[in-house]
Amino acid sequence: MRIVVLDAHALNPGDLDWGPLLELGPCEVHERTDDQRIVERAQGADCVLTNKTRLTRSSLALLPALRYIGVLATGFNVVDCDAARERSIPVTNVPTYGTDSVAQLTFAHILHLASHVGPLARSVSQGRWNASRDWSYWDAPLLELHGLVMGIVGFGRIGRATARVARAFGMTIVAAETNPAGSDPGVRFVPLDELFRTSDVVSLHCPLTEDTRKIVSRGRLAMMKQSAFLINTSRGGLVDEAALAEALRAGQIAGAGLDVLSEEPPPDDNPLLAAPNCIITPHVAWATKAARQRLLDEAVENLRAFRAGIERNVVNRVQG
Repeated sequence: MRIVVLDAHALNPGDLDWGPLLELGPCEVHERTDDQRIVERAQGADCVLTNKTRLTRSSLALLPALRYIGVLATGFNVVDCDAARERSIPVTNVPTYGTDSVAQLTFAHILHLASHVGPLARSVSQGRWNASRDWSYWDAPLLELHGLVMGIVGFGRIGRATARVARAFGMTIVAAETNPAGSDPGVRFVPLDELFRTSDVVSLHCPLTEDTRKIVSRGRLAMMKQSAFLINTSRGGLVDEAALAEALRAGQIAGAGLDVLSEEPPPDDNPLLAAPNCIITPHVAWATKAARQRLLDEAVENLRAFRAGIERNVVNRVQG
């Protein structure tokens, strides 16, 4: 069984061991693969693993030996799953590897906006405290999270993990869910618009679908408290970016912490890059070493199950 990894650079920049994957058969690991070289590199492979390199219908048609596609991520829209199904090629993903890491970065953004640790630390390193007449200073309000309302949009695994952290900070938790699966003590389920109106922090953890695209609209931003924060560690397309930039410039909300944008990397003219009180990280919530190790382990288990004739994390249900 010949295995080809098309874009290994993000998953394993050198701190993880490819050994368990290499045990499954001859394996070629490429750091990156341009679109023009996909067919060349995957030609003759039984199994192809990809993170963000796209496998289109036209590419798949030129890979007659291909029997398995493994996506090194949770999202699998980089693969034409219908075309793969028509060829009886299973497509697998890794759905649960980053739950705690994403919840952690969610609160890194919240704490940054609430406590301004980075700017204050930079001011000290630049000598401002040494020159100060006072024993303490701050430039923006310092916010205590205890007792504030945390609104969670998308109450799946990551939303629930985020709620657990919020609960530890003493926050009141509301979630947008019409039919919650099972009870969750201490969480109040409310309509989406009510969540935007009443929350001090709105945190997005839902998938990007046609129903959720730009769920953070100009209208919902107008509903939010002037003191509220918006956090997005899910998908950039959930937010109307132009409307959010306008809301931040107008002081309509207090700040935003974003790990995702609608286009990644963003173009220079993305309005959020210059928006005030907008903290953007480059889609790293998933990227702790522990999370990437789980991702690699699960990807290997998916492939090992395929070899054994067992369906595991298949997203395109192959018949027969």
